[in-house]
Amino acid sequence: MINVIDLNYLKHFLLFARKYKVPAFIGIAMLPVSIATSLAFPWLTIKVIDEHLAIGELTGLSVLIFLMVIVTLLNYISESSYSYFLRKMGQYTVFDMRMALFGRILKLPRSYFDRTPTGVTLSRLTSDLEAISDSFVLSFLSLVRDSINTVALLVLMLVIDWQLTLVVLVVFPPVLYLTHFVRNKLRAMFKITRSSLAKGTGYLQECLLGIKTVQLYRAEQEVEARYKEHTSEFLHAQLKTNKYDAALFSIITGVTSITIGLIIWYGSGLVLQEALSLGVLIAFINTMEKVFVPLRDFTSQIAAIQRSFAAFDHIEELFTETLEEDGRQLLKSEDVANRLRDFESLEFRNVSFRYNSQTPYVLKDVSFKLEKGHQLALVGTTGSGKSTILRLISKVYQDYEGSILLNGLELSALAIEDSMHLFSLMQQDVFLFEQSIRFNISLGKEGIDDQQVRDAAAYVYANEFIDRHEQGYDLKLNANGSNLSAGQTQLISFARAVAQGGQVIMLDEATSSVDSITENLIQKAISRFFAEKTVIAIAHRLSTIRHSDTILVLDQGRIVEQGNHESLVAKGGAYANLLSETQATVNGALEII
Repeated sequence: MINVIDLNYLKHFLLFARKYKVPAFIGIAMLPVSIATSLAFPWLTIKVIDEHLAIGELTGLSVLIFLMVIVTLLNYISESSYSYFLRKMGQYTVFDMRMALFGRILKLPRSYFDRTPTGVTLSRLTSDLEAISDSFVLSFLSLVRDSINTVALLVLMLVIDWQLTLVVLVVFPPVLYLTHFVRNKLRAMFKITRSSLAKGTGYLQECLLGIKTVQLYRAEQEVEARYKEHTSEFLHAQLKTNKYDAALFSIITGVTSITIGLIIWYGSGLVLQEALSLGVLIAFINTMEKVFVPLRDFTSQIAAIQRSFAAFDHIEELFTETLEEDGRQLLKSEDVANRLRDFESLEFRNVSFRYNSQTPYVLKDVSFKLEKGHQLALVGTTGSGKSTILRLISKVYQDYEGSILLNGLELSALAIEDSMHLFSLMQQDVFLFEQSIRFNISLGKEGIDDQQVRDAAAYVYANEFIDRHEQGYDLKLNANGSNLSAGQTQLISFARAVAQGGQVIMLDEATSSVDSITENLIQKAISRFFAEKTVIAIAHRLSTIRHSDTILVLDQGRIVEQGNHESLVAKGGAYANLLSETQATVNGALEII
């Protein structure tokens, strides 16, 4: 019923469950009591009917009835305890799995999020884990208990009357084959449902994030049609699942009824012939019903377990996804930690990079050096490789050719927590949490107190608009800071970078989302960075980076020019052309105004 892959998932689950041995032990200890009481009740039934009711003997009857009540109570207590403690173990285990999975997601390379929709990851962390919690934990525990109990009851039936038991066993092979057949069908359907649900969730999340664009361009019908495709795929797979589940349930229910009818017909004849006592027949029928009830329930349990195994398939992909530093020989020593305490230099030596072996190079033989306190600017047309350089420094991508040295140490051999504390990246697209301004600057880190938050805001002049708000730093932001202007959200991201303590400020087109009200504050903040910090900047506004110590001009992944602003202008090459094009664009915009 369960294949090798399923057993691997079970082992994976048990690895998390092993720390909850006490509730598991208590629950498992209740299982023999539950089985024993299930077996005792038919035996007491035979005693009551054959030795007392059938012959009118009332002596001792009250004792047997009292024992039947005690057995019933013990059965209730043992089954309740079994379910409670093992479900408790299961819920805690799923909680640990959720936390481990979330912790692993936080450590996945940023390239994973470039190629995987956020909604797909969200679906695995929520609905897939819920499927394991609701389906695997509950149904698997019931299946184990019912299976053991069924075997024990079949043994009891053989003891009661082996001939009647053989009649019952005749129907087992076709029922088991049918169950196995439907199980495989259900597994395939549940894989489709989990996959289509993840795709639909991903697309829904994408649509909600871009709802303003959808409404602005009146694309509601097209978006709705696309979402309907994902939902229809889920619906059709779910309907097929229900069809197989319902068919199996109805067939087993029918087989159960027919078998019970045959036993009653055949057993009644034996009772009339005095070849079988009435108590044995009643006890046998009662026991047989207890055998067929879990057999009938196996259909829903198997369907639920297959649903959870399909969820395991998705979650397993996250557990096996390569982490940022898996398989790398990382430098770890006190000397390395001391050398990376403060930024000294960053050097690219003949660095080339492409996303995989089938794609062209996006960087080709790039070499430059940045010293502490200096400013490096990257300019060039779209697709020239500017952002790729920042992504390599940030360790978004690590499989580069050549050498990148941070304080003389190879960057790919450094753990991300050992190297990235030296850098603060400010991007064009700012993300703000639906929390206070204070939280969005400190990110809730214990090492950043209120005074550091205020100092960081003052450093980038963000305090000038924050202090004007009645709630100040306690102002709660709407989704992604929608109750602030674009320039104000940018200033908060600047303050965040300063508060996090990065010694090298990296600006990735961080001046493109600027409104007129805060433009002056943003330019003052950037000027301060260039005057007081080590900076690596990408900017379309060349006026922003004219005071850089070194400007690299990139074209198709190569450095075609480098120098300071004055020398590159005097050279009259690619940089001078970019400067002229930028000025022409500005003049054209002014003419339109």
